Amino acid sequence: MSIATRPATAEDAPFLAWVIQAAARSHLELGIWDLALPGPDAPRLEFLATLAVTDQAHFAHFSRFRVLEVDGVPAAGLSAYENSEHGMEKLALGLVEASRKLAWTQQKLERTIKDTGSFNATGYPSPDGLWIVEWVATRPEFRGRSFMNRMLLEILDEGRALGFERAQIGHLLGNTPARAAYERVGFVWLEDHCHPDFERDYGEPGLARMQRDL
Repeated sequence: MSIATRPATAEDAPFLAWVIQAAARSHLELGIWDLALPGPDAPRLEFLATLAVTDQAHFAHFSRFRVLEVDGVPAAGLSAYENSEHGMEKLALGLVEASRKLAWTQQKLERTIKDTGSFNATGYPSPDGLWIVEWVATRPEFRGRSFMNRMLLEILDEGRALGFERAQIGHLLGNTPARAAYERVGFVWLEDHCHPDFERDYGEPGLARMQRDL
């Protein structure tokens, strides 16, 4: 069995769309993208794949991802970024660009943004100057083989080499396997961010924020 990791390319967009959706769902049936774009997976994944290849770079853009392959088959992925360079403001621009590429109406774009409001209500912060790890997911058939542990260690090494002194990662409350995986690579719990609207929409009270030195 051949295992290799590499930077993602634009050709990985369909796989990265799956990673983004799976990471957002976490251990739940529905995630933020399901609320923003309700309905079957296919059109939602098409949007996320388009989002991954916008001209505007952001933390859901292919350029921020690494991919792990098993015998040439993409098995896991994650992204990392610094907020001022590729954070929410840049993602918002990417969302607009992707919606235009898919000929969305302005009303659909506004509704999509509105339907993510409960996520933002938690006040979960992504401070500038941190190496923030996001969109962490492994295909079900490849889980339980420590592939993500390898990827997390590699992405932390990348942040260290870039001069970052501290890293951040988050997880939905209730996702104990994710928390354990992050603790194994040195992250420690910092605080929880909860809101009643979040719990209404997702069935969990909020998000846990974890950090570690690099």
